[in-house]
Amino acid sequence: MHRDWLISAAIFLLLGVIFVLSLLAGRVWLPAGEVWHGLWSPSADLASTIVTQLRLPRAVLALEVGAALGLSGAVLQGVTRNPLAEPGLLGVSLGAALGAVIAVYFGFAMHFTPAAPLFGLIGALLAGLLTFALGRGGGTITLVLAGAAVSALAAAAISLALNLAPNPFAAYEITTWLMGSLADRSWVHVILVTPFILLGSVMLLFTARALDALALGEAQAQSLGVNLPRLYSLAVFGTAAAIGGATAVTGVIGFIGLVAPHLVRPLVGHQPSRVLLPAALCGALLLLIADVATRLIHVGVELKLGVLTSLIGTPFFFWLVVRLRKTAP
Repeated sequence: MHRDWLISAAIFLLLGVIFVLSLLAGRVWLPAGEVWHGLWSPSADLASTIVTQLRLPRAVLALEVGAALGLSGAVLQGVTRNPLAEPGLLGVSLGAALGAVIAVYFGFAMHFTPAAPLFGLIGALLAGLLTFALGRGGGTITLVLAGAAVSALAAAAISLALNLAPNPFAAYEITTWLMGSLADRSWVHVILVTPFILLGSVMLLFTARALDALALGEAQAQSLGVNLPRLYSLAVFGTAAAIGGATAVTGVIGFIGLVAPHLVRPLVGHQPSRVLLPAALCGALLLLIADVATRLIHVGVELKLGVLTSLIGTPFFFWLVVRLRKTAP
């Protein structure tokens, strides 16, 4: 356990370094002195505005969203005992995406800025409820199948919205949002989603001891006193709150929840409860690094965060599949 805390502390220190870099980096690089002055200056000069109104909320959101993705990925891999599980497994991500798409499609987001994240939260919670209702009492396999069905339904509805978009601008807004990004996010978005991410993360952390028992099998976990319906409900609704809140603000960001637990597992071991905190920190670190990279890679327009995480995460996914195939009995 002492080693776990050392590893978590090392990730946390590295996270602090990248956090500072995220305040410096951008199309306009700011000296460290100007950033420090901008954080505490009461005057609304250019440096202060860039730091406090653009880069700081963006960095805070990257920490929160990345941590939520890493933590939920670790919990879902433990609940399903599937190393390829990730937060989108339960249909929550696409449910949140569908909610935000509805807000854009019907023009609510044009007249009320927080409409897209609010509708996204509602979509995520409804998707979580539907997944839990369909999969309740059927074990992890039924839960996963229910999540796949809800994801397919949400994806079909999103495709329909794109197909029937009332004008090219609406279609462009929907497509751009689905790519995932932290650009142009403000303190309004941070304040809106932080309670949901915190609530969801607390629910997910409460699964730690039950996940250790579940690693032995469902029958063995029940014999040790684990309440499996309670565990599944905590996993589903914790993911719905945390990932729903995150997706509602950032759009769909893939692979962070899949990759983060696998990166820390060789360092802390395979006991599920020991993976949770390091996976959350690693998820925050990965997303913050990816967000800084989108600002440093110049391709005419800023590269979307979801696109970059997919480009980086897909090779890792292929490697993981090949490794599992080699180690399978």
